[in-house]
Amino acid sequence: MNEYLTLSEAADLIGKSKETLRRWDREGKLTAVREPMSNYRVYKKEHVELLFSEFLNENVETVSNYVEPENQYTVLELFAGGGGLAIGMEKAGIKCVALNEIDKWACQTLRKNRPYWKVLEGDIKSFDFTEYNNKVDVVTGGFPCQAFSYAGKKLGLADARGTLFYEFARVVKEVNPPICIGENVRGLLSHENGKTLQGMISILDEIGYNVMPFQVLKAINYKVPQKRERLILVGVRKDIDINYQYPAPYKKIYNLKDALQKGDLFNCDVPDSIGAKYPKSKKDVLDLVPPKGYWRDLPLDIQKIFMGGSFHLGGGKTGIARRIGWDEPCLTLTCSPAQKQTERCHPEETRPFTVREYARIQTFPDEWNFEGSLAQQYKQIGNAVPVNLGREVGYSIVRFLNRYYNLSKPK
Repeated sequence: MNEYLTLSEAADLIGKSKETLRRWDREGKLTAVREPMSNYRVYKKEHVELLFSEFLNENVETVSNYVEPENQYTVLELFAGGGGLAIGMEKAGIKCVALNEIDKWACQTLRKNRPYWKVLEGDIKSFDFTEYNNKVDVVTGGFPCQAFSYAGKKLGLADARGTLFYEFARVVKEVNPPICIGENVRGLLSHENGKTLQGMISILDEIGYNVMPFQVLKAINYKVPQKRERLILVGVRKDIDINYQYPAPYKKIYNLKDALQKGDLFNCDVPDSIGAKYPKSKKDVLDLVPPKGYWRDLPLDIQKIFMGGSFHLGGGKTGIARRIGWDEPCLTLTCSPAQKQTERCHPEETRPFTVREYARIQTFPDEWNFEGSLAQQYKQIGNAVPVNLGREVGYSIVRFLNRYYNLSKPK
């Protein structure tokens, strides 16, 4: 085993820049030596490991967002889907009082796994939520991104009528929770040149909520082995003078291997399950793609045939004909694993991920089963908020509510 490290190797090992190591060298914290064979300036590996063990252990989690609920907190979830966010909230210690979802298969999934949850199946427009007024601590919802029609310069609640965000805001107004959480795709930031997001902020302001500075949370920073991003929109009721703080990101990044094999995330290998298959024409092409490779790794003549008209367009299109590697997080999962141009191929076998592999990449527990056809199951998983991301957001809500109720107690 090599006992010496080059500047680059030492920098990579402890996660610091080469310039930082040069500065430490000048300051005498870490002294380079001449490698006997080549006479290059190198570092003794044992010195690097001994002197900077704290940097070597940066991937070992020493902090956690976990916080104990000081009361029994409750959540009303809208657009609940297959349950990713709801399970995350439950793991954070927040009790789910009711969930609304229009998709019948997702509702069957929720009922099958949590018979004690109150599942309100149907169009949100047909439900009245006033029975929960001042009885729920947080309203959450992953409303779809829809354009508004503007009646005036400042968008009001009435202008958004007919959109699902209007229904989200209506429910928040009816329930009047201390805090509400909306989640959406990153694309909301630029939707209609930002007007859609500004409209949402002005509507929440109108119904009595201050919107916190919004953030895009990267799932890979929250114990999710997937490069998925979600925009989080947080509204705090105007009578509450407490800042909401987003969950702190973790340093350790989990990879596909962590999702599918026994390790820190799961205590066993992924269970066998059904899964989609590629048509023979696609399988023949993907057979030629190496792990972590994509369409540009194919022979040129096959590239042209496979890509068709897209071959001559700009952009890397790095998600096309993509085989995921064991040592990297998965790309964002889609609702249909075999569809064209969003391939997420297994590292060793030429096939899409199975249902249980999909669920693992979204950090669903193995015992959480999905109802409906194969396509319906993939859709529920692909649309979900990753469970571990939901749990970390849940911890941040618990922290906020602990402070709120402590300050609200009679002195």
